[in-house]
Amino acid sequence: MKALTELFDRIVQRVNINLRELAFDVRPFVKDLVPFNQLVKFYAFYGITPHHPLDFQFRHSNLAGSYFLGKCRTTNSILYKSDIRGDELKKKGDIFQYPGFEIPVSKDEGIRIEDSFLIKTLVHNYSHDPETLEKFFITNTVSTHYANIHGSPTDGSYLGPFSTVDLTTMNDCVIGAFSYVQASEISHLNIEPGTVWVRSPNNFNFLYRYPLDKLSHYIHFAAGAPPQGLLMDFVEDRKEAFQRVFEKVNIEQVSVPKSASLDRFAVLKPKTHISDNVLVAQRAFLQNAWMGKGANAQENCYIINARLEGFNVTAHGAKIIEADLGQNVFVGFNSFLRGRPDCRLTIGKDSIIMPHTIIDIKEPLKIPPDHLVWGLVTCAADLETHSISLKALSKINDAFSLGSMFFEGSGNSFVTAFRDRIHHILEANGALYDGMKNKGHAQKNQNISFNTIQPYPEGELKGVYPTIIIRP
Repeated sequence: MKALTELFDRIVQRVNINLRELAFDVRPFVKDLVPFNQLVKFYAFYGITPHHPLDFQFRHSNLAGSYFLGKCRTTNSILYKSDIRGDELKKKGDIFQYPGFEIPVSKDEGIRIEDSFLIKTLVHNYSHDPETLEKFFITNTVSTHYANIHGSPTDGSYLGPFSTVDLTTMNDCVIGAFSYVQASEISHLNIEPGTVWVRSPNNFNFLYRYPLDKLSHYIHFAAGAPPQGLLMDFVEDRKEAFQRVFEKVNIEQVSVPKSASLDRFAVLKPKTHISDNVLVAQRAFLQNAWMGKGANAQENCYIINARLEGFNVTAHGAKIIEADLGQNVFVGFNSFLRGRPDCRLTIGKDSIIMPHTIIDIKEPLKIPPDHLVWGLVTCAADLETHSISLKALSKINDAFSLGSMFFEGSGNSFVTAFRDRIHHILEANGALYDGMKNKGHAQKNQNISFNTIQPYPEGELKGVYPTIIIRP
């Protein structure tokens, strides 16, 4: 296992060099976080479809339990149960739209991961950065449990557990646990845990920070110990359900409508209903869930004892328990929405639940239609400072604060940008498929062929995968 140890040391050193100006040492956070013997227990796997380029290269890396789709290259990296989804990568000949520019894509885009350690991290979407159209890169980066790197080229950074960097180019930054950042381009920043920051330069700026004493109940991560809190407990309590789908190469599939897609690495428990155009991604968990037409459950989502009426977006890592959602409700990344059997959560149609929102109630709660909700909500009184109607938000054109949330700029631009993105997600996922037009992931990902690869089983190279190049 000598080569694996040397690879780990190489990654840590390179990340620390990039973060030296922030005086941040990643080693205490990742040392022993994943014992090396875990890195030889699991096969890696990749998907083949006629809809995605077949171009994989793996060099001097560990890929334990990780999944790859699309054009992906991994060099000098350790990936542990991460999902690298390249099903929305740009293709040669596409025209990339950027304010004031229309830039042709000269070759198929690929995801390139180098000198990085990604632990149970989701990587998805194409790079939004006009300077790197053909390469979505993740270099010199450490990312911990259930973080999301979504369309965000990343160099020399650290992501804490349950954090998300979304459509943001990030250089030499530290992103704290449960923080969400969508801010175009950032460098040399240390983002505190529990920060929710959405910025479009010259358009709008949304900022909210969780009170750390309350956030620590849900997620807390300190050097020398694994991530702790209710969010980790929730996931750990259900991880055995995934063992069956990963311990067999082939597994029987549940019948779903012809226009829907249920990934064979998802968990589907009894009394779950799948409607037309539904997408259920790998590592999703559904139990007694009603999925209306066009609804989706993305990676690491949990939908339990809940009803989604249709065209619902449940973004990566979101959890919905004992809840009823109207049509067109968006639930953002890593949100945690928990009602109780005797006090359900109801969310009205067309509402937007911001990424990294926690709604954890012990009394019935109804969120009206067309509302934006953020932060920590435990009762109806909290909505007074943690929600606003989309109509009222659209009228804001200057600085505005509500509770611990600060907003400045054009509320109408903020609402429009969110609605446009929701429409894009629904379209890309195949929710709008009419039998002829608007095919998306729900239709294109129905017959993925999965192939497995494994590392050296013993010796100095134990845990390291041989160089593997896979092409048509």
